[in-house]
Amino acid sequence: MEPLFPMDQAGEMKELAFDLFRKSAQLGGALHPLTRESVVELLRKMNSYYSNLIEGHNTHPVDIEKALQKDYSADPDKHALQIESQAHIEVQRLMEQRLRDDGALKICSPEFICWLHQEFYERMPEEFRRVKTRSGGEDWVKPGKLRECEVEVGRHVAPAFTALPQFMERFAQQYEPANLEPIQRILGAAASHHRLAWIHPFLDGNGRVTRLFTHAYFMRVKMEGHGLWVASRGLARYSADYLSALASADLPRQSDFDGRGNLSDKGLTHFCRFFLSTAIDQVEFMTRLLDLDAVHERILAFADLLISRKKAPKEISYLLPDVFLRGEVTRGEAGRILQMPERTARRHIGQMIADGVLVSNGPSAPVRLGFPASFVGYYFPHLYPAGVELSRL
Repeated sequence: MEPLFPMDQAGEMKELAFDLFRKSAQLGGALHPLTRESVVELLRKMNSYYSNLIEGHNTHPVDIEKALQKDYSADPDKHALQIESQAHIEVQRLMEQRLRDDGALKICSPEFICWLHQEFYERMPEEFRRVKTRSGGEDWVKPGKLRECEVEVGRHVAPAFTALPQFMERFAQQYEPANLEPIQRILGAAASHHRLAWIHPFLDGNGRVTRLFTHAYFMRVKMEGHGLWVASRGLARYSADYLSALASADLPRQSDFDGRGNLSDKGLTHFCRFFLSTAIDQVEFMTRLLDLDAVHERILAFADLLISRKKAPKEISYLLPDVFLRGEVTRGEAGRILQMPERTARRHIGQMIADGVLVSNGPSAPVRLGFPASFVGYYFPHLYPAGVELSRL
């Protein structure tokens, strides 16, 4: 699978990597930590939506949210998609916690990558664990186990299954972030994304595991701001270009001017350029979305909508921006901001919690701003594709 990095790491590639690092570090710096975590949780759901969408599985964000509350559809197909999305979110949370707890964890090791696959597929519905074989029969995906047969993906013939341990070990040696220079680590996130997909270590689920792995890679290289943006949204929005870039990096060396490895240097360079540019595009999108002045205007517009539809008192225009900026407020403070008697304030706050406008961990706990999928488009427009951001108001 040589080359493992684009040959030209000093020019355009280095500039793109540095640009991504710089812009990501500036993202969300003004957000209160509690508000930031609420946005990060929202983006975990969004990441699940887009990663599965790339695989052709379209689950509405509201159905994803229902799945997390154990509210499953009676439709078997929709139910299976809900379980798949729930699995993605649960594994992402579990992975993030594991990385926070274990600073020495080697994320490029076969053990970690197989662990991701195992956690994901042990949660998958049974019908998604059956796959068609090249001979026309069926086989079962074994969670966390390297494939035991040959596979073709489009025009790409994946490495022989007998050679997978050697490929995975080479992958671990070359891409582990601790072994790389700072800027090279960001290039490593892009290059390893393709090379893991190229190895195709599992019978199924390679794309989703690869995108989860890349999320872990950005965490491990301490990409400040990551979590407030995710690559999957951009990869899904430009899915044709994504698949084309993956295919170009699959190609063998095209000429004596195309590097010295088995695979095309030009193809890998093209993929890394696409991947880093797409990541920068997503950072810039979220930077615009999280601009405090812009968010404040959208919160007020949403408050006006709630008021006009008699879903909340007019004083909510004071409460929602305050909660966003401060992260949370106590029930007593919320009542004072609403400028109404305690019993009346308590009733309105209870209704807003029931509607998802506010969230709280308990009857007496402080309240935070809610970002339910049913009206997240008011706060963060264009987070999901047009036609998906539907409101129940």
